[in-house]
Amino acid sequence: MSKRTILAILGVVLVLIGWWSCHHSSSTSSQGGAANSGRRGSAGGGGAVPVVAANAEQKDVPIYLDGLGTVQAFNTVTVHPRVDGALVQINFTEGQDVKTGDLLVVVDPRPYQAALDQAKAQAALDEVTLKRQADLRARNVIAAQDYDTAVANAQKSQAAAEAAQVNVDYCSIKSPIDGRTGVRLVDIGNVVHAADQNGIVVITQLHPISVLFTLPEQNLQSIFNTGGASGGLKVQALDRGNTNVLDEGALAVVDNEIDQTTGTIKLKATFPNNDLKLWPGKFVNARLILTTRKGAIVIPSSVVQRGPQGTYAYVIKPDKTVEMRPIKVAQTEANLALVDNGLKAGEQVVVDGQYKLQPGSRVELTSPQPQQAPLPGKAPAQKRGKPAKL
Repeated sequence: MSKRTILAILGVVLVLIGWWSCHHSSSTSSQGGAANSGRRGSAGGGGAVPVVAANAEQKDVPIYLDGLGTVQAFNTVTVHPRVDGALVQINFTEGQDVKTGDLLVVVDPRPYQAALDQAKAQAALDEVTLKRQADLRARNVIAAQDYDTAVANAQKSQAAAEAAQVNVDYCSIKSPIDGRTGVRLVDIGNVVHAADQNGIVVITQLHPISVLFTLPEQNLQSIFNTGGASGGLKVQALDRGNTNVLDEGALAVVDNEIDQTTGTIKLKATFPNNDLKLWPGKFVNARLILTTRKGAIVIPSSVVQRGPQGTYAYVIKPDKTVEMRPIKVAQTEANLALVDNGLKAGEQVVVDGQYKLQPGSRVELTSPQPQQAPLPGKAPAQKRGKPAKL
């Protein structure tokens, strides 16, 4: 082939390649534009957003104040000996419940019993002498001064006998209160003294029991307005997680001054503690019930959203669009929020799915799916909830 023929063929091939490239690019652009246009149209159509909804309900809600408290024994007594001597009996076990008057320990009474016998003998002798002196005085045989001396000696001997009897009684140490004994501080056989500082055992009264707690001074007027100054308001003791009620009692005392260093007021409540869930020294959350609001509006706490303008909720209107409505929340407890204003009973609010919403969005109501534990070695499946029947 000639050189001219080869160049002509190459030219035709280049023209065909250029035409094919231009045609293919134009077709691809057209298809991509159509697809984008379709997607934009779908977005612009505003499909319904799936959400979980609930109704605002009306119920009685307690209004309360929470404070951190410490459990204290209603009464605590450290048992001390009143006389010196060796312990010869211990009639209790550590951790035992005792009643008032139960015999706890006995101090060796023998030296005190001997002193008592001697004092009684002297008192008897002086009593006989007094009778003899009385007869002589009646016959004016002795002077009045001698008779008066006999009377004084008889009274003195009787007082000494009574003092000796008290010491003998002190040898038997009894429980002064109902309560539970603690760890024994002295073992049998040891010599104890009335001047000992540690004592023999500590008894604490657990039925009833007290909780001492504090509240900010700003709450003082609310307590007075509900009659708390004279006590009687209901108080709950909760665990540290604020989830379980350990016992229910009543407010007993509002302290007569505010702690200026902390700006708090001390309060004391009394609990029956029948189940012994409260123990001296334990930290608890004390909840003071001020009043009960009748017919209050409550919603699930997840409904409440927070923004720059404060708290709000998405309210579902009859046409299945949402409205972003400001609300005022008084308190939140046990996954329920108490609403002061902004909602009415029966209105539907969005519980889950708010992050996809904006005012005017159309929604589709779905039911929450129960949480199921995945089988070993398998990941939990993601399922969409079924539309709720309207």
